[in-house]
Amino acid sequence: MDRRSQILQMAGHLFSQRGYHATSIRDLAKALNLQGGSLYAHIASKEELLLEVVRQAAARFQEVLKSLPQAGPKEKMVALVKGHLRVIAEELPRATVFFHEWKHLSPPLLEEAKALRDRYEEGVQRVIAEGVEKGVFRVANLRLATLFVLSALNWTYQWYRPEGPMSLEELAEAYAQMVLKALGAEEGGEDGEA
Repeated sequence: MDRRSQILQMAGHLFSQRGYHATSIRDLAKALNLQGGSLYAHIASKEELLLEVVRQAAARFQEVLKSLPQAGPKEKMVALVKGHLRVIAEELPRATVFFHEWKHLSPPLLEEAKALRDRYEEGVQRVIAEGVEKGVFRVANLRLATLFVLSALNWTYQWYRPEGPMSLEELAEAYAQMVLKALGAEEGGEDGEA
């Protein structure tokens, strides 16, 4: 791993544990065994690090959307739920920053972070909309359904731990079934494919 990647990884870890404002460049340098000033050979600012951590998390979530199967809405939603939870589990510090610390960015960096978040939300909403169009999901308000699904998935960063009582696979399967039920999908029913 190159020095910049190490810095970004440690920044994600510290921002997620302590918060962006409570983490100083000195803290970051100390954690990396560097002199504070030498960090600036690799980064422009602490805020640039925050945005880069947000970008990295956003890219992982976008990969989930890009890798959804060419299948019916239920299968896509199950893959989305499982992929989303896998990103949180594998990228817990970055995901925490993506969900929580991004709001500390100043404009125009804040606008970029919002756009990255909105892009993912739109992708999730498209999956739900497809399910509604095909008669597989029954929701009255697409935006509300999207926010519900994302809220349920995103909050897991607060409590999920790999050493917990459920494996990631068990958790993802249970969540997928709950999300399908919340979207009004019939258990074992058709997936809307002809």
